[in-house]
Amino acid sequence: MTKKQIIITILVALLAAGNAILGVGYYFSRLQIKDYEKQVKVQQTSGKILQFTNLFVNKVLQAQTEVSFDDRLKLENAVRDLNDPQILSQWEKFTNSQTESDAQQQVKNLLALLIKKITY
Repeated sequence: MTKKQIIITILVALLAAGNAILGVGYYFSRLQIKDYEKQVKVQQTSGKILQFTNLFVNKVLQAQTEVSFDDRLKLENAVRDLNDPQILSQWEKFTNSQTESDAQQQVKNLLALLIKKITY
């Protein structure tokens, strides 16, 4: 082999090694981005749950009068926007309560579930 061929071989090997290193770096960057995307989704969901919980506390628990139709509609839309079957099911148990004691128990269950679902 000539000196020129040796230099070309070394350059090709260095370029291949550089590509391999960049490829591995890209792979790990993609994994990290996917992890960040999951974290953002969890935070968004938790934010929606907190917004619904705040709305529920303000419009239902702290209400001095009967909850208005508009407020009930806001609450219903907010709970459906969570896209969580467990929370929706517990909400329906609350809204379908027949007695005051049952409603109180369902409120406790709903609040406990909402707190459980909030992750950070």
